[in-house]
Amino acid sequence: MLRRSAPFAGGRNAVVSWSFLRRCIGAGSTHDLHSRSMNTARSYDIAIVGGGIIGLATAQRLITLYPNLTFCVLEKEKQLSTHQTGHNSGVVHCGIYYKPGTLKAKLCVEGLDLTYKYCDENGIPYKKCGKLIVAVEDKEIPLLNNLFDRGKMNGVRDLTMVDKKGIKEIEPNCEGMFAIVSPNTGIVDWAQVSNSYGENFKKAGGDIYTSYHVNDFSCATESSRSQSKEEGLTHPVTIHGKDVPAINCRYVITCGGLYSDRLAEKSGCSRVPRIVPFRGDYLVLKPDKSNLVNGNIYPVPDPNFPFLGVHFTPRMDGSVWLGPNAVLAFAREGYKLWNVNLRDLGDALAFRGLRKLMYKYFTFGVGEYYRGIYIAAQVKQLQKYVPKLTANDVIRGPSGVRAQALDVDGNLVDDFVFDGGVGDLGSRMLHVRNAPSPAATSSLAIAKMVAEEATQRFHL
Repeated sequence: MLRRSAPFAGGRNAVVSWSFLRRCIGAGSTHDLHSRSMNTARSYDIAIVGGGIIGLATAQRLITLYPNLTFCVLEKEKQLSTHQTGHNSGVVHCGIYYKPGTLKAKLCVEGLDLTYKYCDENGIPYKKCGKLIVAVEDKEIPLLNNLFDRGKMNGVRDLTMVDKKGIKEIEPNCEGMFAIVSPNTGIVDWAQVSNSYGENFKKAGGDIYTSYHVNDFSCATESSRSQSKEEGLTHPVTIHGKDVPAINCRYVITCGGLYSDRLAEKSGCSRVPRIVPFRGDYLVLKPDKSNLVNGNIYPVPDPNFPFLGVHFTPRMDGSVWLGPNAVLAFAREGYKLWNVNLRDLGDALAFRGLRKLMYKYFTFGVGEYYRGIYIAAQVKQLQKYVPKLTANDVIRGPSGVRAQALDVDGNLVDDFVFDGGVGDLGSRMLHVRNAPSPAATSSLAIAKMVAEEATQRFHL
């Protein structure tokens, strides 16, 4: 299901860091590109705010469709793909879990094929290491059967069901009663994929500005545009950044991930759905224990809880990640327990939707925090699937923060949410407010959908 607000009516081949440009000017650089960028506001047909996998996939798609338009990408960090794109498990999902007929199911199945094709064409390594979804208790068997049927209805190819013996043939150290085998599930470095989108965007003539922290948007009025023929008023939207020159453009698309709601609010959109950050902490198998698993091992999802549960995930570098848990992060970039941002935390706790979610899943949430702190507790869950695993086999690993969209009733928003805003400014904005997991796997398919939405809204 797609949620929309009411409908409304040759850049340079370079990645440019504003901080780098400032140093160049300070050193008396005469490079025309840099001096022009610093001394005058640049103008583009379309600016994409957000240099993660969705923003870069969208930019790549649009510049391919409309090569005569000018495009730029604005990213607040010094590097692209820094947050969710660079902190995920690296799985290429096949689309088993999602309700048949939904956009999530359709885009994931389509996205898997597009991902493998893209990686082949662009020389990006990946592995189809496969995946087992394992039932370890009698009560999970009906759920597993339903999941198998759902995957088939979604068009997931080559799914099979195996018994205990079949599990052992694939994963000798795994114990279970029955399991779904998904041979086309794979792993890839999503940051590498995302950065490749950016490279292709640049090769097509797009500009990427890093260290560009967007503070606000403004729009010239119809009357002021009619009284002037200056280029800035043919590109009436101005993007204001923190300590950087403004960018003028005709239209803006935001793909802000963890900040998507705040970016949308700047053009008059509702604060809902609200982004609430949830941190996931991983363990990592010690190198001499990485042979405990061959591929992905996942639990049967418990329908009573909102998150998937702990799993075993091999990585492209040969390591194996275990987890994650799912706990409220105290900052939108809170990758550690002690990372606290008072604005982010206060904003989250003041939101009625989060309070309702916490009340509903209080016991579950306490357990997740406990398992995040005590390795032995996390390992105990994982031992249901690989009994040979011990606490001595693992070390603490990385963490990621998921931009979870919530409604006012505390429900996790699974729909794609597009929004614009109000007035002249809103008519020139497209906010991708929620591109739910598996957004990385679906990124090329999502980019097609965002491009179609932009084409319709902006009459490209």
